[in-house]
Amino acid sequence: MSIVSTKCPSVNPGESGFATIGIRSGHLRTSEREHSEPIFTTSSFVFESAEQAAALFSEEVSGNVYSRFTNPTVNAFESRLGALENAAYCIGTASGMAAITALLLSQLKPGDHIVACYEMFGSSVSLFTKVFQRFEISTTLVAVDDVEAWQHSITDKTRILFLETPTNPLGKVADIPRLAEVAHRAGALLVVDNCFCTPVLQQPLSLGADVVIHTATKYLDGQGRCVGGAMATNNKSIHDDFFATLRTTGPSMSPFNAWVFLKGLETLELRMTQHCRNAGELAHWLSQQEQVEQVFYAGLTTHPGHQLASTQQKGFGGIVSFRIRGGRNAAWRMINSTRLVSITANLGDVKTTITHPASTTHARISRRERHQAGVTDDLIRLSVGIENIEDILQDIGRGLAQA
Repeated sequence: MSIVSTKCPSVNPGESGFATIGIRSGHLRTSEREHSEPIFTTSSFVFESAEQAAALFSEEVSGNVYSRFTNPTVNAFESRLGALENAAYCIGTASGMAAITALLLSQLKPGDHIVACYEMFGSSVSLFTKVFQRFEISTTLVAVDDVEAWQHSITDKTRILFLETPTNPLGKVADIPRLAEVAHRAGALLVVDNCFCTPVLQQPLSLGADVVIHTATKYLDGQGRCVGGAMATNNKSIHDDFFATLRTTGPSMSPFNAWVFLKGLETLELRMTQHCRNAGELAHWLSQQEQVEQVFYAGLTTHPGHQLASTQQKGFGGIVSFRIRGGRNAAWRMINSTRLVSITANLGDVKTTITHPASTTHARISRRERHQAGVTDDLIRLSVGIENIEDILQDIGRGLAQA
């Protein structure tokens, strides 16, 4: 089976629309003339000669060597996501956490320093403050929306500024262009986890970031089927260091998962549009319910990040969080009384999901760290799906009535 064409010649990322790029780019058609992208489920590749094998292993020529670091299906996903992020380079990984870990391993050494936001996913906090601390790489945590705190926390050892925007689960918004300036003045990299927005709603590289991290498990897949991650950048040195780390340590994306994510990217823009529409309606409805103390959604004009999100995002995303009157017991009763939505800590699914962050996604960090991130016992997070909004409202209303 041979490759007979390059990336679809009718698709130029600089000229084609977003949906077209998400559907058409990245596919290297084989001599079988397939319309849908094939899955190359092979661990290794056959060489035409010992000389070719030597040239490939030494990287004198490019080509497939071993699926731990080169696979056509994974390459197709990387090419497509990179085009959507306006990135020259993109590398798929086994998970979003694997992408973060590989990036830190490729860029840092003992004695280096990270500044990151309090309001990260709980596993990211643990990775920075516990795992990498053992290798003498320290982390200072600051509020994601406090630019002065970021500036004051930088030392001559700071190499990376890492943030999520919007944050998990309160949807706080970071000023990406300003933080890019802060990072670059210090000779550091700005890394943005773009999980909640996806390239449909936000493109951090275009706003000054050096690296974008993705959890493909979430919206890129969109149907909760596979686990994966990715790193995208326009910096060749970062790409080369990351690829060398991936090749050696092996947190690789599987060909099957890459194929699933390719299919997910085809409908990404459609799904994100509906996620935003449903989440906006639900957030406004929740803000009018007397059992609800506070709603967190940047699409509400009352949200402190609303204006900033309006300028650097094309939409406000599908994550809505709220505080319920009555503390943890009321939160659990509300969650347990729903019937349609799924009680799961995953997010980004076409199915609406609900979780109690303090006892799930952020349970492994300390109570102090949870409160710094605003993850209190009365907080509930909804990942709003694309079901009929009337059915979502009815089910959440059922839960609130029992809270």
